[in-house]
Amino acid sequence: MNRPLLIENARIVDPASMTDEPGSVLVERGRITAVNHQGPVGVPDGAEVIDAKGLVLAPGLIDMRVFTGEPGREYRETFASAGDAAAAGGVTSFVMMPDTNPVVDDAAVVDFLIRRAEATSKVHVLPAAAITRGLKGAELTEFGLLKQAGAVCVAEGRSALQSSALVRSAFNYAANFDLPVVHQPQDFGLAADGVMNEGLFATVLGLRGIPAEAETIPLSRDLQLAALTGARYHAAQISVASAASLIREAKRRSRKITAGVSINNLSLNENDVGRYRTFFKLSPPLRAEEERQAMIEALRSGVIDTIHSDHDPQDTEVKRQPFAEASVGAIGLETLLAAALRLVHSGDVDLMTVLRAMTIRPAEILGLEAGRIHPGAPADLVLFDLDYPWQVQEQRFLSRSRNTAFEGARLAGKVMRTIVAGQTVFVHAEESPT
Repeated sequence: MNRPLLIENARIVDPASMTDEPGSVLVERGRITAVNHQGPVGVPDGAEVIDAKGLVLAPGLIDMRVFTGEPGREYRETFASAGDAAAAGGVTSFVMMPDTNPVVDDAAVVDFLIRRAEATSKVHVLPAAAITRGLKGAELTEFGLLKQAGAVCVAEGRSALQSSALVRSAFNYAANFDLPVVHQPQDFGLAADGVMNEGLFATVLGLRGIPAEAETIPLSRDLQLAALTGARYHAAQISVASAASLIREAKRRSRKITAGVSINNLSLNENDVGRYRTFFKLSPPLRAEEERQAMIEALRSGVIDTIHSDHDPQDTEVKRQPFAEASVGAIGLETLLAAALRLVHSGDVDLMTVLRAMTIRPAEILGLEAGRIHPGAPADLVLFDLDYPWQVQEQRFLSRSRNTAFEGARLAGKVMRTIVAGQTVFVHAEESPT
């Protein structure tokens, strides 16, 4: 377990230090002990040596929005299967949303989940505690006790707070404990029974639409109340240009405002819904192409801080329904990196920016040691081939669910090895022996 590990001949890309150079990394006792860009690092006795052969070595990805089935719905996903899927996608840590059974609204539940995940998952599972008891939007949970038990943030998962008074109370409470609030802005009244983006395409399909205002009105409220209370506010996921404009203005006034975007809203648009393809029924909905382009520009300019998978496993029965009746959500841990690299290959965003949004920025927001390649940092690393061509095939997924929005997609960029705390937890089948 404590055998040293040397990764040599790698292209080290570390957004924390803005480094993109060839070099070697030495790992001992679960932490990085040396990074050398000038030549080989001395090899300790008994060390495992990996010849990266020029592949990209980056910090392990940190996914800020993942739903699991366990506890309560293990048939959809367990910590073990989510960990396997994450490792295959280069994700070494993920924030687990509180939408479980029981809901993560008590310190004892947080403690149980941490212990359970440590025993069964290959990657780090970081619990997000519920903002309100039972995610019912009424009574606040005990933020201080939840943080003490190990919760990295408070969130309302798939739900959203509707009461402005409750939002203010939650933000005040979170500010007292310096606990990040990760909240998806959504006005249930405006969203109503909408199932996709409001616009001409929804009209053609005969489906009820969700307007951009269902996102921007509650976001504007959240930003104003975050400024009033001094809370650390992270807009869980935005999807429209007008929301990006609100975040941009708020960031000029406060450094405590951050925002995330789902890889789905960066890679796909409403046209992908096609003829009622329910695997593309997501929240927020896939928007028009100009909105997707606005999200890319917001990422490029630093308005958007993080990219996440929004991994939400659903069983076949609830997805293979008429579009209006199907459940919302798609899995994404195993395709997160490759889908994000589409932006790099298309020339829309550079590699450093994409990796920064999935490594050091989530780490900074959550107060984690990970997300960097530096002596003393945890040895959570991913080695990937930037140009490896492959096609998504759902039968090859390690997740228990198959509801991917990328089925059949041709992607370039593949994880070859994932390392957590200095231990290899995933190796691609075609990687050459070292």
